[in-house]
Amino acid sequence: LGTTITISSNHWVMAWTGLEINTLAILPLISKSHHPRAIEAATKYFLTQAAASALVLFSSMTNAWHTGQWDITQLTHPTSSLILTSAIAMKLGLVPFHFWFPEVLQGSPLTTGLLLSTIMKLPPITLLYMTSPSLNPTLLTTLAILSTALGGWMGLNQTQVRKILAFSSISHLGWMAIIIIYNPKLTLLNFYLYAMMTATIFLTLNSIKVLKLSTLMTAWTKVPAMNAMLLLTLLSLAGLPPLTGFLPKWLIIQELTKQDMAPAATLISLLSLLSLFFYLRLAYCTTITLPPHTTNHMKQWRTNKSTSITIAILTTMSVMLLPISPMILAIV
Repeated sequence: LGTTITISSNHWVMAWTGLEINTLAILPLISKSHHPRAIEAATKYFLTQAAASALVLFSSMTNAWHTGQWDITQLTHPTSSLILTSAIAMKLGLVPFHFWFPEVLQGSPLTTGLLLSTIMKLPPITLLYMTSPSLNPTLLTTLAILSTALGGWMGLNQTQVRKILAFSSISHLGWMAIIIIYNPKLTLLNFYLYAMMTATIFLTLNSIKVLKLSTLMTAWTKVPAMNAMLLLTLLSLAGLPPLTGFLPKWLIIQELTKQDMAPAATLISLLSLLSLFFYLRLAYCTTITLPPHTTNHMKQWRTNKSTSITIAILTTMSVMLLPISPMILAIV
């Protein structure tokens, strides 16, 4: 309901209401397990989102004070535009407001982590989409390049799968932020494909009950086929050419080059190689390598035979959409 209200609103107060409903709705899901880590994650999430929502309201009030209107698309005051960009960056977890996101994701169950990485990112991205003509290109490009760099660097030394996926999300948000002023539809396409691939990975990990790299190394004994597909989905999320994840990166680089931003496109492409490194490490852990030492968790001698048609469909789409990309682009 919160997402729908924000997406369909024209008035800033209604958009703010939708964001608040969203925040309050996800808190019970994060703190459901009653573990101290989960309560900590819920508190961090609440404080960050409340601060960001207050900034959204403040920027819209400043804009209304100067221009006399509350319409979302009429964000013409430069200061309001800067405050709103900062607020949305905080809501999304763009650098330098990213500190809360890996911690919150680490303290949440996998299914809640999926919601945090996908559905909860949609309303802020929609607000950016609607205000994109009046945003500051320099600020957004800086935030985007920093997010891609930090998302790659910070993910390199992680052993927890949820934290790796959190830094992956920060890196992908960088790609979305850099293009939103020049071609907002590309940002949405990137978000949809990212949400689909992330959903595949989260649901697969939830199905094989994996939370860290050492358990991922023994998962191939349980569900070999699903593990092989997880490897391909991870490489697709990294953006390797024959797979779906290459499509948004290809189009974004093309659009940036058209806008005479070849240096930015080169830089962001090189920085995404950092992310590729830890995706490759995850891919190695799924099927290619065995753990170097004995793990201290219990191995399951009974394999889980239950299969999910949802995971199968999502995996297929995450790996094989590139050949029909002209059709997707025609629709977009």
